[in-house]
Amino acid sequence: MSLRMRLVSGALSPVVRAAFTHAQNPVPLRDGVDLAAKLSLPVQLSAEVTHDALGLPGMWIRPPECDDERVILFFHGGGYIAGSPETHKRLASRLAQLANRPVFLPAYRLAPEHPLPAAFEDALVVWDALVASGYSPQEITIGGDSAGGGLALTLLAELCQRGAPPAGAFGWSPFTDLTLSSPSFETNAERDHFFPSERARDLIAMILGVSAPEDPQVSPIFARFPNCPPVLLQASECEILRDDSVRMAAHLREEGADVVLSLTEGAPHVWQMFDGFFPEARQAIEETAEFLKTLN
Repeated sequence: MSLRMRLVSGALSPVVRAAFTHAQNPVPLRDGVDLAAKLSLPVQLSAEVTHDALGLPGMWIRPPECDDERVILFFHGGGYIAGSPETHKRLASRLAQLANRPVFLPAYRLAPEHPLPAAFEDALVVWDALVASGYSPQEITIGGDSAGGGLALTLLAELCQRGAPPAGAFGWSPFTDLTLSSPSFETNAERDHFFPSERARDLIAMILGVSAPEDPQVSPIFARFPNCPPVLLQASECEILRDDSVRMAAHLREEGADVVLSLTEGAPHVWQMFDGFFPEARQAIEETAEFLKTLN
């Protein structure tokens, strides 16, 4: 673990954990995600940014002279209650730059105003719009961070069952099991830099609506993935969501998928957001970009 990551994570940990411990509604959490986005990725990136693309709320990010024949569909994180294309545009820009292809960031509906499976329904609409715009499924890769990573995997399951999967998928610390059955919720409760595990059930109550937590449309760990394309999963060894990735990787392999599971020691949740602060963030994004280049 680099000294920079140890220092940054150690400084932020008490502040972020306190914020999540005491927040009783999504407003302060949304403000916190917005602030974190402003502090992350200090390097300005060169990319064309277009809002309200595909006739849907969202954002296109196109690096100069990128390969427009391939596209990344990226779902932002934020626990299904926070985040936006705006909070993730610099992170997506870095991935677009390293992978040399455009990224579309959809603004899917958030809970509690729009509980799950609203986000899944929006993901399907965006996918269909991308295909209608001229991209074939094999020219699209899908992914996301945290809740967005879980959403990408939920969409992946649906597309596999349709018989028209994307070229591949990736998840950065994905939230894959809303029953909160992963052992790391307990074993990493004191080690996670940011999230108090005791608040997880409050989050679930806020985002689920009438859906059951084991519904495959909200928890991809319970979904089927016939003829699944390659998948990359990245997680921190010390975060409470670690085993959401470990178990997801095992499940996908049982379904016949080629899966790369990458665990980073000592990293905070979605450490990729800290590109420009410590080297592990850039390494994770570069690993993702190289994975995407192998797909098509």
